[in-house]
Amino acid sequence: MAKATGFVLKGRLKKQGITVYPLNGVMIMRSARSDERRSNTRGQFIQRQRMRHTTALWQKLKWCKPMFSGGKSVYARFATLANRLPAVYVPCKGPLDGASFLMPDIPVSDGNLTPIKQRLGDVDGSMALITNLKASNLLRREKLYLYTAEQRVEGRKPQVLFRPVREMGLDEFVEVDGCLALAGEEFSDEMKGWALVRVDGDRCSTQGIVTHCRLYEQYTTEEALQLAAESYGGLT
Repeated sequence: MAKATGFVLKGRLKKQGITVYPLNGVMIMRSARSDERRSNTRGQFIQRQRMRHTTALWQKLKWCKPMFSGGKSVYARFATLANRLPAVYVPCKGPLDGASFLMPDIPVSDGNLTPIKQRLGDVDGSMALITNLKASNLLRREKLYLYTAEQRVEGRKPQVLFRPVREMGLDEFVEVDGCLALAGEEFSDEMKGWALVRVDGDRCSTQGIVTHCRLYEQYTTEEALQLAAESYGGLT
């Protein structure tokens, strides 16, 4: 009973900003709050902004059930790869809070199958997703999944949306120099991005988005960094 009462007491005190802990057999009470300003050096701020954007991207991508291996969790491996993307800087309050940006190399999968090199280019007058993958190099059970991302601006907030993943049949591809390509009007949309992923059971290739979208670039500047940092109280 004494222990239960102690837990209740400590819980109530914590809500009131007081911490209780034993020290040499004596219960000590002190304030749980600190007036010391949180350290926010340039390096720390850049890393926090990078993690903020990584989390925002994952909230949009996770519904596609992407495949990532080699980390403590699917998210942990995604975060390791996504943290290599350029940092984007947005204020902590206002219409940009929680924004996410479409950019090249957003990771959509990670595995040990041979990666597909892919780019956007012209095929007989049509834009296309051009790869270095030959149909003869596909494994018997292997499937090809197409991830599609779209940059939206809802109100004034940029948001990345991921469309349902599509399994692509070989009859949907054209050949360019003996390699597979997907051609069509949709690949001319500069607010979209794509990644073709090889999947064989629980194995996949490591792939990232290819896109011509450059909206994110205006949020990578020194001016954007300074404006965002000011909203967090400035750099220390």
